[in-house]
Amino acid sequence: MTFFSALQVYPLLGLACTLVLGLLVGSFLNVVIYRLPKMMERDWQNQCRDFITNDGDIAALPANDSKQEPFNLMVPVSRCPHCGHKIKPWENIPVISYLFLRGKCSNCKAGISARYPIIELATGLLSVAVIYYVGVNWNGLAALIFTWSLIALTMIDFDTYLLPDDITLPLLWLGLIANSFGTFTDLPSAVWGSIAGYLALWSVYKVFKLLTGKEGMGYGDFKLLAALGAWMGWQMLPQIILLSSLVGAVIGISMIVIRGRDKNIPIPFGPYLAIAGWIAFIWGDTINQSYLKLFVAH
Repeated sequence: MTFFSALQVYPLLGLACTLVLGLLVGSFLNVVIYRLPKMMERDWQNQCRDFITNDGDIAALPANDSKQEPFNLMVPVSRCPHCGHKIKPWENIPVISYLFLRGKCSNCKAGISARYPIIELATGLLSVAVIYYVGVNWNGLAALIFTWSLIALTMIDFDTYLLPDDITLPLLWLGLIANSFGTFTDLPSAVWGSIAGYLALWSVYKVFKLLTGKEGMGYGDFKLLAALGAWMGWQMLPQIILLSSLVGAVIGISMIVIRGRDKNIPIPFGPYLAIAGWIAFIWGDTINQSYLKLFVAH
């Protein structure tokens, strides 16, 4: 019996392994969430530098920017932002290390944000939920990648108001590839889902800009809804949009009431789309059936 077969035969073993995998991936997502926006910023700066250099205005280049240390998802190694202490492997065990260190750096005793173990634990629990509903199979693996991508996009957009193409576009193509085998929906529904998803928010963006002269959302939101359409088909788009509005209303009002957030400060729409998309992906059919039963009953 192979290990994969054992996971299918013993569901509890499969869920336990999924939890461990999810915690490890959550630790990596913390790196992605923090570093990817900074990598994008560096790339933009380099593009501007290349443009200025080609234009001949070398004097306009920022000082001391000609040499940059490598900065990507692998290097440099994680360090304490306060004292520069290199994080040892045993200090980077998801959730456990945070509890063992009591939320403090082992060197300078500065506090470590609770956000890191929260993201790790959330990734682990959501991964378990995915495998519980989808199963230990290739569909489950695809669903895990979908879930992890949405977690990263949610936190990056919440922090920076950015939805990186490095995640949204591969997510869109993976949805189309998966559904070319009829994994979650048929391919025509997936293709039209991606088209309709993009055009739906693009149209809202254009109308809002014509009426107000302001940009109500970014192009990343269009691409994210297109990716959700590619994974679930055009039929799920109305539910995703309605759910995202509901999620946005609940979270937005809660932040204003509980945290006293200024209602004039813009709130990114990407996290609401991602949360709504995940809910629709897991429970969309159940929600639709419950709604239809309620509608028929009345």
